Amino acid sequence: MKHRTESTWKGKMKFDSEVNGHHIMIDSAEKFGGEDAGPRPKPLMLAALAGCTGMDVVSLLKKMRQEIEYFNVVVEGDTEDEHPNAFVKMHTVYEFRGKDLDMAKIEKAIDLSIDRYCGVSAVYRKAGIEMTHEIRMV
Repeated sequence: MKHRTESTWKGKMKFDSEVNGHHIMIDSAEKFGGEDAGPRPKPLMLAALAGCTGMDVVSLLKKMRQEIEYFNVVVEGDTEDEHPNAFVKMHTVYEFRGKDLDMAKIEKAIDLSIDRYCGVSAVYRKAGIEMTHEIRMV
């Protein structure tokens, strides 16, 4: 399967990126010549991981008949100190709330996402990024 995005320069450091028919404005901070009109590219990498694994987990837990009342995915990334400041570590926190949630099923859904289904996670692991995670019941 081939994927495609298109990013059109809109002046200064701003790009209008079209992804699946949706537009995301990507920009830089003012101190780097941008107008702060959108997120930076590297944090979008964290959002991509959160969305990918989050969708997997929701789908898997639904199949396992787990009733989630609240689900939040937080991804933090550490970069190297020198340019290109690439990510070296990402830590994902899965936050859940729900009635009678089975921790074993939650762990299984997360493990399946990480090890089998989430393509974003797979790409980052292949790039050598250290990937860790934790589960919080809130």
